[in-house]
Amino acid sequence: MARIWGGILLIPVYLLATLPALAADPLRSWTDGPTKDAIMEFVANVTKEGGPEYIPPEERIAVFDNDGTLWAEKPLYFQLIYAMDMVRDMAPDHPDWEKQEPFASILDGDPRKALVGGKPALMKLMAATHSGMTGNEFQESVSKWLATARHPKYKEPYTEMVYQPMLELLRHLRANGFKTFIVSGGGVDFIRAFAREVYGIPPDQVVGSSLKAEYQVKDGKPSLVKLPEINLIDDKEGKPVGIYQYIGRRPIFAVGNSDGDLQMLEYTTDGEGPRFGLLLHHTDSRREWAYDRDSEVGRLDKALKLAPEKGWTVIDMQDDWRMVFPFEKQ
Repeated sequence: MARIWGGILLIPVYLLATLPALAADPLRSWTDGPTKDAIMEFVANVTKEGGPEYIPPEERIAVFDNDGTLWAEKPLYFQLIYAMDMVRDMAPDHPDWEKQEPFASILDGDPRKALVGGKPALMKLMAATHSGMTGNEFQESVSKWLATARHPKYKEPYTEMVYQPMLELLRHLRANGFKTFIVSGGGVDFIRAFAREVYGIPPDQVVGSSLKAEYQVKDGKPSLVKLPEINLIDDKEGKPVGIYQYIGRRPIFAVGNSDGDLQMLEYTTDGEGPRFGLLLHHTDSRREWAYDRDSEVGRLDKALKLAPEKGWTVIDMQDDWRMVFPFEKQ
């Protein structure tokens, strides 16, 4: 898979032969049909100078959810899997965890029981594994984990669990003057550790949930240390807030996959002028997973019901995507 490194696009030799096809069909992993046509038509219309729907480049803001939209989110959110792995690594220094939840269940190999405690348990887990260090130290920890961790089902690195059609969509938008942002309920520092390399999205174009930080001088060096206190939950109603606070422009193009993205889609598509809402419906039980209303992760119910009324385009993963992951054989 092509990577962005140091601002340079690195393309593996085996992909060089596909460059002419990419130029002719930038969404080559999408099935020809209404969904692909709607995307291509919108981009063409808003970028046609002198056209009735033309939008200047500085206003071409596109926002993407991450979990379940840009990469997979089953069996659990990958950041949560990282946190649980960190608990196991840190356990020798915390013998009291053997009798404390949610740590005890994680150490006993029962991660789902660890989450029975709901939000308080999750906050306790995140505070223990995501705070008390500088931002750089945390991102180094995430990068080290991503280099070795493998998805339990596919046995691939988590950075390969990205959706090939979405990578193509990101490239197509940027090639047409769009600025692409991630707006995720996941941790902003976690995503920033890999977003440039995997998605071509720099750290300053990532909006996510965050902990508060404190300026400290450590060993004579100025540092920002992550605190065990919530700064922003960038999910549901928090997503438009995050967009307002950190992007400062209302997007014209929004992509999500769950009810956690509903407000972001509403905020984007209820603005004036041409707007585009895109909702990914996970319908492919063979190549990925089929889930929506009854899922504990990435639940999609209300947003799916509202999609026709709001005019959002719904991606049927099984029918609209020729391939799902970059490692699939073509």
